[in-house]
Amino acid sequence: MSEAIPESWKAVLDPVLATPDARRLGGWLKAEEAAGKQVYPPRGSRLRALELTPLDTVKVVILGQDPYHGPGQAHGLCFSVPEGVKMPPSLVNIYKELQSDQGVASPGHGNLEHWARQGVLLLNNSLTVEAHKAGSHAGKGWDAITDACVAAVAERAEPTAFVLWGSHAQGKAARIPAIAQSGRHLVLKSPHPSPLSAHRGFFGSRPFSQINAFLSGNGRSPIDW
Repeated sequence: MSEAIPESWKAVLDPVLATPDARRLGGWLKAEEAAGKQVYPPRGSRLRALELTPLDTVKVVILGQDPYHGPGQAHGLCFSVPEGVKMPPSLVNIYKELQSDQGVASPGHGNLEHWARQGVLLLNNSLTVEAHKAGSHAGKGWDAITDACVAAVAERAEPTAFVLWGSHAQGKAARIPAIAQSGRHLVLKSPHPSPLSAHRGFFGSRPFSQINAFLSGNGRSPIDW
């Protein structure tokens, strides 16, 4: 791994990164880039979700699948794009549901860093992707790393909301028994906000108000969406 592990996540990730599988992932990524393949997000941004949301600040976990694969889109946070980049359709639908649920209008950009800084861990299952090839880095070794991050949150005493949009996120959560077994966490499941599935139950699911009611009810400050 060429990325520096944020201090609050080191105890969680150092053992995972010492495994042969993690070393193979690092070598494979270097070889892909050496072969001239464009990998997103760029180096220095791949652990951005962990940098912006230290482990001891996590209140909400939103799970994505892999980074956006278009130029300039991916910057290390699931569903998020930098300011000035056109909002992807899934994020447009997330903002629509936010407005319906909480009356919060779209800010006109897709950068969700303000969520991350408040304790919303915006974590993709795979933290890299090849340009223009969705899912291209799935099964290459990221799963163990991101599973460890999610499990570390679930094993903490603090009540936390886990937001599982779509079958992929729900499948990842199913691998981590601590999410459901503790009884102290909120687990929200709905279809993915993609235009292909949003009308099957994502719209009207009111995740943002449910999250804030749960946090407030457990003595944790709500998120300013």
